[in-house]
Amino acid sequence: MNDSMIGKDLVEKAEVISAVRSYEHSRVRRKDSAVDYTVSPSESDDKILIRVITEAESSSGYVGVETVREMGEFLKKRKYDKGILIAKRFTDAAKSEMERANIEAVSKMIKPRFKVERLYLAINSSIKNLCKAKCGHTPTKESDCKGHVDGNYSCDVRLISDNAKFHLDRGWTKFLEKDLARLLAIEKALTK
Repeated sequence: MNDSMIGKDLVEKAEVISAVRSYEHSRVRRKDSAVDYTVSPSESDDKILIRVITEAESSSGYVGVETVREMGEFLKKRKYDKGILIAKRFTDAAKSEMERANIEAVSKMIKPRFKVERLYLAINSSIKNLCKAKCGHTPTKESDCKGHVDGNYSCDVRLISDNAKFHLDRGWTKFLEKDLARLLAIEKALTK
C-alpha cells in the first residue's frame, strides 16, 4: 500500500472516530504531512485536537518522540483539553511520551475501541441524514425505500445500510468502521 493510500486511510480513521464519538468539527487544517481537526464533543465545551500524520518523518514510517512533544506543546499553547494522534506507527519512545502527555494514540496496531452498538448508531444517524438529503425523507419501512427494487440496488446508501446490518449481526467491527467511512465519504461529496 503506497503512502497516499495510507494517509487516506488514516484521515478516514479520524473521521470515523469523530462520528462515533459525536464530535462536532469546527475547523480542519491541512499541512504538508498532517491534517488537524479541531473538534468538540456535542455534550461539552472541550476542545480536542485530532492530528493525523499522513507522512512519517522517517523512511521506516515511524512517528518519533519529537513529533509527540511538538503536539504536546501545541495543545498547551492553544489550550486544547485533549489530543489524539493518528499515524501509521509510533516508536516506543513516542508511545511513552504520549502516555505522559495524555495524548491518545491511534495507529494500524493501536485501534480505538468502539462498542458495536455505538458504531451502528453512528451509521444509522448518517443513513438518516443521507436519505433526507438524497430523497427528501427517511423511509419508515423497507418498502418505502426505492433504492432496492427486485434484488437490484440503485442507491449506495441502501446497499451500505444493508451491508451494515449484516456486519452488525456478525459483530464485525472492522467492516462496520468501513461502512461508516463510506457513508461519511458520500456525505462529504454531497456537501461539496
